[in-house]
Amino acid sequence: MNIPFLGRRREDPGALDPEGIADLLAECELLRSQAARDGVRLDDSPASLEELDQVVPRWRDDEEDLHRLGNDAGLYLGTVIVRTVPGAAWHLWADGHPVVRLASGREFDVVAAGHEWAASGAPELSQVYAEVAEN
Repeated sequence: MNIPFLGRRREDPGALDPEGIADLLAECELLRSQAARDGVRLDDSPASLEELDQVVPRWRDDEEDLHRLGNDAGLYLGTVIVRTVPGAAWHLWADGHPVVRLASGREFDVVAAGHEWAASGAPELSQVYAEVAEN
């Protein structure tokens, strides 16, 4: 996922603060509405990732929804990591692509993980979270 306007604003340190970026990336409107229809409340917790992993993937027949849901799933995964793993923070590559950077400096392309999950269900979002949380 490329969010070019974030990359440009990043050059202006006053344009978006880290909390503002985190709030923007946490919106995940399509995923949140899909989850709500399936009775899953997305509360930015690791437990909600486990619940998402159990949702029937009705979106796989619609290429546009699949792509958008993959983006949202990755951003939601990143949101849970940033909000629950000490030292984790959003980082934007020069092209505006959001990744999660851990205190160790290791980066996770959560958007790529979201696309894989949306397309095939693997790896499960809770599994990716567990890997990240133990690092």
